[in-house]
Amino acid sequence: MRTLISTAFVSLDGVMEAPGGESGYRNAGWTYKDLEFRPEAYELKGREQKEAAAMMLGRVSYEAFSPLWPTMEEFAEYAVLPKYVVSTTLGENALVDNWGPTTILRSLDDVAALKRTDGGAVIIHGSASLNRSLSAAGLIDRYHLLVFPVLLGAGKRLFSEADRDKQKLKLVEYEAYANGLQKNVFDVVR
Repeated sequence: MRTLISTAFVSLDGVMEAPGGESGYRNAGWTYKDLEFRPEAYELKGREQKEAAAMMLGRVSYEAFSPLWPTMEEFAEYAVLPKYVVSTTLGENALVDNWGPTTILRSLDDVAALKRTDGGAVIIHGSASLNRSLSAAGLIDRYHLLVFPVLLGAGKRLFSEADRDKQKLKLVEYEAYANGLQKNVFDVVR
């Protein structure tokens, strides 16, 4: 059985939209503006690349990352990993050919079937809508969160605001850094 790991930069109020400066969001770039860079706070990101056996993205994140990430040195280890894009609308002709093998999954049932296969961890980057759907379906096993000391108010959120049953999490790793950034790693308790 494979492990699905959601990894995200989130504001203290749960917003994950446009952390790196993507256009269309008025607070874009909130992860690096007005925050002292502390390389030790990003150790988790390097570890994720070494430990992941595959990457999963929603369509919107795939379309944002696929033109850039294949050639970025800081994401070199992701370049050869298998990618899974969960989308009901993305066509095969929209896939890039320089970013490792890519498979389109059309439903949460397809994601559940992938989880039942042998292999290492599948890491989910970005993909706010996908994260909320996977969480609601009980498919996420772990959260890697870098929580930034900022309140953004509006924006795409990692967690759904829908009324649902309580989901317990177990804190398995944490650290706070001098710049206010916090690393929180949670396992989903089943």
